[in-house]
Amino acid sequence: RRDRGLNDTAMAVLIQQQVQSVYSGVAFSRDPITQQGDAIIIEALPGSATQVVSGKVTPEQYRAFVVETENSYSVQLEGEGRVPQSLIKQVAYLAYRLEKRYHGTPQDIEWSYDGQTLWVLQSRPITTLLPIWTRKIAAEVIPGVIHPLTWSINRPLTCGVWGEFFTLVLGDAFGNGKAKRALGLDFAKTATLHYSRAYFNASLLGDIFLRMGLPPESLEFLTRGAKLSKPSLQSTWENLPGLGKLLKRELSLEKDFKEDYHNRFIPGLSQLAQEDIDSLEPAKLLARIDFILELLRHGTYYSILAPLSAALRQAIFRVKDKQIDHSVTPEVAALRSLSAIATDAKQVLLEFEPQQVFEQLKQTPEGEKILQAFNELLQDYGYLSEVGTDISVPTWRENPQMIQQMFVQLMQGNEPQAGAKDAINSIFAGKRKRSFVQRRVDIKGRVTEVYSRLLAELRWSFVALEKIWLESGLLRQTGDIFFLNFDEVRRLIVDEDSSFIEQLDKLVEFRRSQFVQDSEIIQIPLLVYGHTPPHPLAPSELYSDQILQGIGASHGQAEGRVKVLRNLQDIPDIDRDTILVVPYTDSGWAPLLLRAGGLIAEAGGRLSHGAIVAREYGIPAVMDVRGATWILQDGQRVRIDGSRGIVELSNDLRPE
Repeated sequence: RRDRGLNDTAMAVLIQQQVQSVYSGVAFSRDPITQQGDAIIIEALPGSATQVVSGKVTPEQYRAFVVETENSYSVQLEGEGRVPQSLIKQVAYLAYRLEKRYHGTPQDIEWSYDGQTLWVLQSRPITTLLPIWTRKIAAEVIPGVIHPLTWSINRPLTCGVWGEFFTLVLGDAFGNGKAKRALGLDFAKTATLHYSRAYFNASLLGDIFLRMGLPPESLEFLTRGAKLSKPSLQSTWENLPGLGKLLKRELSLEKDFKEDYHNRFIPGLSQLAQEDIDSLEPAKLLARIDFILELLRHGTYYSILAPLSAALRQAIFRVKDKQIDHSVTPEVAALRSLSAIATDAKQVLLEFEPQQVFEQLKQTPEGEKILQAFNELLQDYGYLSEVGTDISVPTWRENPQMIQQMFVQLMQGNEPQAGAKDAINSIFAGKRKRSFVQRRVDIKGRVTEVYSRLLAELRWSFVALEKIWLESGLLRQTGDIFFLNFDEVRRLIVDEDSSFIEQLDKLVEFRRSQFVQDSEIIQIPLLVYGHTPPHPLAPSELYSDQILQGIGASHGQAEGRVKVLRNLQDIPDIDRDTILVVPYTDSGWAPLLLRAGGLIAEAGGRLSHGAIVAREYGIPAVMDVRGATWILQDGQRVRIDGSRGIVELSNDLRPE
């Protein structure tokens, strides 16, 4: 300091006692190699931690899984060695808590144990494991394996609206544009594809929620009914202006949607219905697609705000699920109508062969009336599909065999259980509180109808375009167009880029091959880390006490044998002894639920399609059971509790 001409000043010297290590090592709160799953990786040796860090000695290695409940936790271990397992479990729980302390950022921890106290020598973020991507919520909103064209349209629509909401809350309280709190947030990175499945950016969402003063789990609370901790009073106060703006949007939702419904959506859908889509040339089809996308941009706003508003109001007014009527939702309305037609058909055909139902109905005037009613229903709801948000999936109008199978399934099934009538009767209880919620649920149903119809029109436009390109030889086989993204489709129409056209076959074939490989992955990790996670590994065989935990979505208990159904290609014979296990539920799954004794779904919450149908018909259901389709086996006996959200497993796989 004197050489540099600086004045003398005081200096603090920190003196720490050296930890005399009995055992020591490192721990990673997330696996940095596999970049997926919940495993905590621990390396340990007798003596000081420098042995492990230096890399000169091979340490003992362990994988730990922390299972935390409301009042306790347990730790399960993989690996054996000389270090006491009780100590390894303490290290695992410490790593688990440190990650939570740092808002879910994976931690690299150096630790030491002196025989009495477990010391943390250092903890730092594992930057290579960021961002964290989660299938939670995404698995329900955008389920299944996703084609490039579907994703190139869904992603900007969805991320754009979420960005609008977040910016609104984070905006300057004095009306001077964006606040500093919104700087550095790239809302376009809210979601991505891994293994051709949708993942949400948990790191980004957590950052956004913290800046908003909300708990990181807020999104799950609003959409799935997960528990929510209270934000601090200070953060709430700081965000009052932005939250007030969002509240204003919520309060005007009904008026705004009604105005757009009559002035924008209905005229737009009428215009689309009047066009002869098969006579349009590519340039006109592109203009039609752009017109639909503009309508969808407005529709996406309502498709996100309406469910959030309904869920928030239901939580505030404490209205029970069974008190809500979902009859405005198109898939529920279609199912009710189809059930009524099937009931009438059973009166006409007292005995029938499942494969010959439609032929048998043609033989009598009463049967012809049934067929007419069925065709009218197909006309009214032909825009629905197995996965409503995926334009690569054929609609009921294109694939009537799907709804025909549903019809036959309903004819073979029994009448709805008594619990369904009780649920419907309970709708009329507590009318005043319910009306505040019901009106939002009704809006949600009408939004779903508009959005589904627009997506169907969008699909039919791309199919018409593909037909032209198949005839011209630009594409090779049906479905090729869905392996292009929308910018590439536009490029083929507008630019007619010869170099791109030359590479088109290879590009489509590569993406198709990758899509097939991804489709064959059975167990998709709930969490992955970083931008390029490796291929999913086989799951751990550690399960806690033969009990799986999920979200209770429809009350009641049921015991039966498992039937795993990963898609609707082959609809099995099921009955009241069947516990149906599915990856997710959409409108196409509904008729199967009527015949099952219970439902287990890997994705979804209390407001998902399957949960709504299950409650309406008194069928116990547990949603969000991670890995259910690969943990459970056909024929395995299980007991589910739809109130507590648990699945009890049995090792009994013997056929009855």
